[in-house]
Amino acid sequence: MDPSRIRNFSIVAHIDHGKSTLADRLLQMSGAVAERDMREQLLDSMDLERERGITIKASAVTLDIRIDGEPYMFNLIDTPGHVDFHYEVSRALAACEGALLVVDATQGVQAQTVANAYAAVNGNLEIIPVVNKIDLPGARAEDAAIEVEHVLGIDATHVQFVSAKSGVGIDELMRAITRVLPPPRGDAAAPLQALVFDSVYDDYRGVICYVRVFNGALRKGQKVLLMGRGRHYVITELGKLRPQMTAVPQLAAGEVGYVVANIKSLQDVTVGDTMTDAINPALEPLPGYEPPRQMVFCDFYPAGGEDYTELREALNKLSLNDASFTFEPEHSDALGFGFRCGFLGLLHMDIIQERLARECGVEVVQTAPSVTYEVLKTDGEVIRVDSAGDLPQADKIEEIREPIVETQIILPADCVGGIMQLCELRRGTFKRTEYLSPTRVMLTYELPFGEILYDFYDKLKSITRGYGTMDYHPVRFQPDQLVKMDILVNGVPVDALSVIVHRENAERRGRKVIARLREEIERHQFEIPLQAAIGGKVIARETIKAVRKDVLAKCYGGDVTRKRKLLEKQKEGKKRMKTVGRVDIPQKAFMAVLEPED
Repeated sequence: MDPSRIRNFSIVAHIDHGKSTLADRLLQMSGAVAERDMREQLLDSMDLERERGITIKASAVTLDIRIDGEPYMFNLIDTPGHVDFHYEVSRALAACEGALLVVDATQGVQAQTVANAYAAVNGNLEIIPVVNKIDLPGARAEDAAIEVEHVLGIDATHVQFVSAKSGVGIDELMRAITRVLPPPRGDAAAPLQALVFDSVYDDYRGVICYVRVFNGALRKGQKVLLMGRGRHYVITELGKLRPQMTAVPQLAAGEVGYVVANIKSLQDVTVGDTMTDAINPALEPLPGYEPPRQMVFCDFYPAGGEDYTELREALNKLSLNDASFTFEPEHSDALGFGFRCGFLGLLHMDIIQERLARECGVEVVQTAPSVTYEVLKTDGEVIRVDSAGDLPQADKIEEIREPIVETQIILPADCVGGIMQLCELRRGTFKRTEYLSPTRVMLTYELPFGEILYDFYDKLKSITRGYGTMDYHPVRFQPDQLVKMDILVNGVPVDALSVIVHRENAERRGRKVIARLREEIERHQFEIPLQAAIGGKVIARETIKAVRKDVLAKCYGGDVTRKRKLLEKQKEGKKRMKTVGRVDIPQKAFMAVLEPED
């Protein structure tokens, strides 16, 4: 097709503002899907995406459409809205010339709306603001348009008002896409340059690469070179997603599609790599992406203790279709052999754990999530550690640096005091306040990532009565008074329960953790001491009493020495059992170290 008739664009928005529904309506209006095959969230292929009503993976689809009698090709990429999957959004935007920025008419501009808008601006994309859900009773379409202008600096007169659910305004939106968004710039005669913006693994065809052709053309049977890896492959299949995979003889400059080339493993393909012709290669690759940066780490151990191989195979299978998830072997004295896993965020971690149980039938014991710290050693070496168990000896540590994130919080104006108090409790540093409207405010804070990891978002929702939203991005590592707090169960340190805490909060945190553990760990046949310690100093202790048989039940009277003899005998048995007995620590106990302090 003539490149001037092609439009490549993404749909970006805050979570639950109607991206997937808008994609459904565009599919329906273009005739790409028959009425009988139409269903909600058509591009969300995972069961988890449908059940939770969220998009996890970006999905690409090609729409052949006629507008005012003229043929056009729309290459649409639907993206996730949750902050954990911002990396997926950044990859999708690199393959486009434009973006539809969707804003809910009832909620206005939210935190992730701002983040996605800035990502699109930084990528030099043309933005069409779209105010969605204008048919709802509580819609404030005009106010939302004014917020878009005030916060993002996009002229309110350019806003498109639509209802993705009912189809109102979709025709005008499609005309705006052809009018406002630029066609792709590319030279069909230049050497081939195609950006690999995503890849998935198929059991029968190997790796399927999703590509955007910038220059030249891809043809079936062509020998191509992946410039980053320096490997050659022959294309066995080319096609477009309409939305089913449809084979085509070639992909020309400006087009988006998929490539199958007998690539055996996802490790052979780097997302962001450039595909070029092996015989007439391009002089330089396209600018790619930074590799995904895992923000949250935790350990997975097989729940049964004996399913280590099964767990490894399940993690291997999941990592084939999720390049942002990493794992490596780990060992714990208390839990045996398992894996240290890295995730983009808590939602990403939750989804991986659920997929393990659902798709692979593997139940895991999960330790408390932690963040990455930088450690400056006394010899000048700087290392990164993902858990307290990996810290060097205290005498070899010069300082510990924690990750700091800049956090934007959008909330009702009457809730500012409560949120500022919450941020102060979490050692936050105030940066600025911006009024989006007379009733809505955006607060910017710098916060230690470890302090917002677990329950900050829940507290934010509670204080703002559900109206608050947040977005964050890492800015730096910063030294502070951080120490390692060990938890000893029955005198043995349990690495999986150790945490890095601020020295001021250590004693209070230790007492709370020990108290929670006492509730979670069941009584055994022997007494179990629980201790929290920093270095060699114990800062908190609790004792779980033993389950005892009443050995004096049959003694009705007589000499007291007989009773003492029976009690001493029982005590000796308990002491012997304590030296060989194993304490069973339940899953809930590992989450006790995350219990909020506020």
